[in-house]
Amino acid sequence: MTGIAAPRMRGGPTLAALPTDTLTHVELTWVEKKIEHWIRFGTAAHDQHIDRRRRILSFRPGTIFAFVRWASNDFGTVISRIDIVRVIARGEAYQTLPFVRPGGDILLKIEGWPKVEHVLQAIDAVERLGIDPEAASPDYWRHVHNRLTAGHEPRAYTLDQHRAFLLRQRVEP
Repeated sequence: MTGIAAPRMRGGPTLAALPTDTLTHVELTWVEKKIEHWIRFGTAAHDQHIDRRRRILSFRPGTIFAFVRWASNDFGTVISRIDIVRVIARGEAYQTLPFVRPGGDILLKIEGWPKVEHVLQAIDAVERLGIDPEAASPDYWRHVHNRLTAGHEPRAYTLDQHRAFLLRQRVEP
C-alpha cells in the first residue's frame, strides 16, 4: 500500500472517526433558535471542540447524564426531547439514540415540551436537595419516565430515598 492520504473531510472529525475506547461520545450542536443540543447534567471526561457550533463530550462508564435536544423551523418547534442515560461499560447491552455513540442505558426518554419541562423541574428539585442529579438513583429517573409517560405526576425524590440508594450501592457486588 502506498502513502496516499485519505481526503480531508470539512468540519473536523465525526463520531465515527473517534478512536474505539470505553467512552460514550455525545455530539452537541448549537445554532441559536434552530438546533440546540446540550447536556443538562453529567460529568464529562473529555470535551472536544469541532467548531464554534459543534463539540463532542465524552463520558466514562457508569456516568449518568441528561441530554436535551430542541429544534425548530419557520413554523415553530419541531422537536423537544430529553434523555437521561447511564453510560455503559464495554460488553454491556445498550440502546441507541441519535448523537450518542455507541449508546447507553436509557433511564428516561421524554418528548414534547410540557413533559420535558416537568423533567427539568424534577432535576431542579433534586438539586435543591443538595444532590447532584448524576448521583441520584437511576430508579428515580425510570420512575419519572414511567409516570410522565402514563400522564401522571412523578413523586419527588427525597433524602431518605437517596440515603437508601447509597446504602444499597455499598452492599451490591
